[in-house]
Amino acid sequence: MTECTQDILEFESHCSRQVVARFDGGTLTSDAGALLLRETDRLLERLAACFDDHRDPSLVRHPVQEMVAQRVYALALGYEDLNDRDELRQDPLLALLSGKREPGKAPVAGKSTLNRLQRSGESPSRYKKIHCRQESVDALLVEVFLEAHEETPDCIVLDLDVTDLPLHGLQEGRFVHGYHDEYCYLPLYIFSGEHLLCARRRTADQDAAAGSTDQVKRIVGPIRGRWPGVPIVVRADSGFCREELMEWCEQHGVGYVLGLARNERLRKSIAAQMEEAARRQQASGRPARVFTEFAYQTTTGSWRRARRVVAKAEQLDGKENPRFVVTNLGADEWPAQRLYEELYCARGEMENRIKEQLSLLADRVSAETMKANQLRLSLAGCAYVLVQVLRRLGRKGTEMARAQAATIRDRLLKIGARIRISVRRIWLSMPSGYPWQGLFRQAGRNCAAEGEGVRAGLFDKRQSRCDFDRFRAELWSKNASASRDRPIKRHFRPGKRAAATSRSGNTAPDFDLKSDPPTASERSSEGGVRNGG
Repeated sequence: MTECTQDILEFESHCSRQVVARFDGGTLTSDAGALLLRETDRLLERLAACFDDHRDPSLVRHPVQEMVAQRVYALALGYEDLNDRDELRQDPLLALLSGKREPGKAPVAGKSTLNRLQRSGESPSRYKKIHCRQESVDALLVEVFLEAHEETPDCIVLDLDVTDLPLHGLQEGRFVHGYHDEYCYLPLYIFSGEHLLCARRRTADQDAAAGSTDQVKRIVGPIRGRWPGVPIVVRADSGFCREELMEWCEQHGVGYVLGLARNERLRKSIAAQMEEAARRQQASGRPARVFTEFAYQTTTGSWRRARRVVAKAEQLDGKENPRFVVTNLGADEWPAQRLYEELYCARGEMENRIKEQLSLLADRVSAETMKANQLRLSLAGCAYVLVQVLRRLGRKGTEMARAQAATIRDRLLKIGARIRISVRRIWLSMPSGYPWQGLFRQAGRNCAAEGEGVRAGLFDKRQSRCDFDRFRAELWSKNASASRDRPIKRHFRPGKRAAATSRSGNTAPDFDLKSDPPTASERSSEGGVRNGG
C-alpha cells in the first residue's frame, strides 16, 4: 500500500538519507523524573487537609487532594501558569502524580477549576467553595521541619529575610517601594538551614521587620515543645534590628545575631581599630580587618537598654568597610571574630534559598487579591519542600547533594519518556542516552529506602502495602540489565484476596516492594492479569 504522506514533515536531507518527522510517537512525557518527587512525597496529602471543601461530593470530579498535588507538582516541574493546564490535563504522568485512579483515561483539572481553588475567599461563595486555612499551612511547614530530624539538633538557627516580588497589574495592596523603585510585595521568609518555615506575603508599605516577631513566636513554640533544651538563635540583617524582636528574644531565652546599620557614633567607637586595619592593609597590600566589641545604646530611645555590639573594622583597597552586629550571645562562647565570621556571615546561604523560591515560580503573584497571592506563595513553598526532601534523601552521597532546585529539575526531573499503560503496570521507557542514569538510579534507591524515610518521618510503614489508588509507576527500561545496580522497583504481587477478586475487576491487587526486576515473560505481556485475568 502507498503510505500516506500528508502528516509527514520533511527537512533538509542528510547525506543520502531523507530527514522526515511525524507526530506518531504515542504517549510521551517530558517529566518522567517527577517519579522521584512522588517517592519522597508525604506532604501533599497533609497539605490538602488544610483546605475546607464545601462542594457537593456527588458532583465532584476533581477532589482537593488531586488539585493540590497537581498544582504543586506543576510548580516543581516549571509550569508557572494555569493556562498550561489545558494542554497538560491529558498527560497521564501528571494524572499519576495527582493521584487519578485511571491515568490516561480521566483528565486532571483544567485551568478554570484550579483558578477557583486558588482564588478561594475568606468564606465559601457560589463559585468559590474551597477555603484554605493559612494557619494550618503555616503549621504544616513547621511540622515537616520537626519530622525531618533524625536526632535532636545541637542548635537551631532561624534565618529571616525579605525579597521583592514585582507587580505588573492592579493587585490588591500594591505599593511602590522606595528601595526597589517598583510596585511590589515584600514577603517574609524564615528558614532553618534548607528547611522552609515561613513564607508570608506582605505589602511594601511597611517596615521590613513588620510581623516578624509574631512569626518567630509561632515557630519557636512547637520547636520548644519538641526539644525544650535546644538553643535557638534568630539571625537577620539590619532590617530586623528592632526593639520588639530583641526584647522578645531576651525574655524567652532565644539568642539573636542581627545586623546593625552604621552611623557616625558607631564609626567613632571603632576609630582606633580602623586606623590599625588601614596600617595593616597598607603594609600587606591586601584587605585587612580588626574586630572589637563594646556596649551600645541608642540615644533616640529606640532601645530600652545597652546591648553587646560586635564590630568589624575592615580596610579594603581605597575604602573603608565597617560592619556592626548586635547580639545577646555571650562573649565567652562567641568571641567577636568567631561570632561575625562563623555565625553571622553564614546567613548569606539564605540568599540561595530565596533564589530557589523564585526558580520555583514564587514570584508569580498575578492574582487580584492578597489571599490568592498568599496561596500561590504557599504552594510554591510546598513545591520547594518536595524538591528539598528529594535533595536531602535522594541526592545523599551524590555529586548533586547540594544542587540548586533549578539544576535538580533540569537534570533529574525533566526526562523524556514513552508511557504505556496496561492492566497491571504503568511503564515508563526512558531514553538510553540519558546522561545521568547512574545518578538517577542512586536517587531512586535512596528514595525507596524505607529505613531512611521512617527515621525522617516521611515514610509510613503502613504505606508499604496499599490499594490501587496509590499504585507505583514501574521504573523499567528495555536496555537495562538485570544487575545489582537496578533501582528498587515496585511490582504487583497478587495475594489470595487479589486472586479471588481479580476476575471480576472489582478489587485491584495489592502489591509489595520487591527489588528483583520483571521477568522476560512479564515484560512481554501488555494487558490482562495473568493467572486469573
